[in-house]
Amino acid sequence: MNTFQFLADHGAWVLFWVVFIEQLGFPIPAIPLLVAAGALVGAGKMSLATALLLPVAAALPPDLAWYYLGRIKGGRVLGFLCRLSLEPDSCVRDTENLFHRYGPRGLLLAKFIPGFNTVAPPLAGIVGMAATTFALYDVAGTFIWAAVSAGVGAVFSNQLEQLVGLFDQAGGLVFGVLLIGLAGFIGYKFYYRQQFLRHLRMSKISVDELKQRLDAGEAISVVDVRHPLSLQLDPDTIPGAINFTLEEIEHRHHEIPRDRDIVLYCTCPNEVSSARTAFLLKKKGIHRVRPLEGGLDAWRERQYPVERRMNAGVSG
Repeated sequence: MNTFQFLADHGAWVLFWVVFIEQLGFPIPAIPLLVAAGALVGAGKMSLATALLLPVAAALPPDLAWYYLGRIKGGRVLGFLCRLSLEPDSCVRDTENLFHRYGPRGLLLAKFIPGFNTVAPPLAGIVGMAATTFALYDVAGTFIWAAVSAGVGAVFSNQLEQLVGLFDQAGGLVFGVLLIGLAGFIGYKFYYRQQFLRHLRMSKISVDELKQRLDAGEAISVVDVRHPLSLQLDPDTIPGAINFTLEEIEHRHHEIPRDRDIVLYCTCPNEVSSARTAFLLKKKGIHRVRPLEGGLDAWRERQYPVERRMNAGVSG
């Protein structure tokens, strides 16, 4: 039995479980299966309803589960996803930007962008999006995702069937090459991520050290680099902190003082926003920057004082 015939016979179940597992958070791409489903539709070996509705049925339960976990557990859910996947922590910020700009409509695009589909459901719960609104836009986004992918497969159905035939003729060689390539890609991403996290661990400052230095009257600028969406949800700040976001570096970096230590904090997984801001500031010539280990959450856990956010610019 060739691959195309196998997909014709078992493609519906394969499609369902791949989409389901991907939406649980595992780095298994479902788009190739959605395209293959479209090719089967074009060849008359799968119904259009199956190709479009099965992904919706597979994606909605895990998406709703992540949504409610986000509402209940907050940012800890994002931290778990960052440990589960290769680099969704870098997508948290982008998803916040997407939600901040488009609101629930961002869910219509989320599944097309790797990483966004992982963090969008819990983030929707964290920001307090209504459950009915989330479900409506999530279903619509999943349907669009399935329709576009299946449409590509249907248009190129003949070419895809020929390509699968070539793969079958080549035996396990092509599959082996693809498997090695995938393993190499995952290995590279994992290595790069571990190097980044190791550098981050080396450069952090603890909340206890920061508190001691502030109490001693040292000249330290504390900078809150959280996204405006996070600030709206959680207006607590470390006393005296100024707000300076990752997106503002290009036109505001000159406001950061060069004559003192700069401590950056956020509430994102692995302090990634702080680390990336520190990296970009160093490229601008500001080298005395360190992320705060544990961010604002660690500061509050030690019961150190906080104050409500005040609209203030960066000052020396």
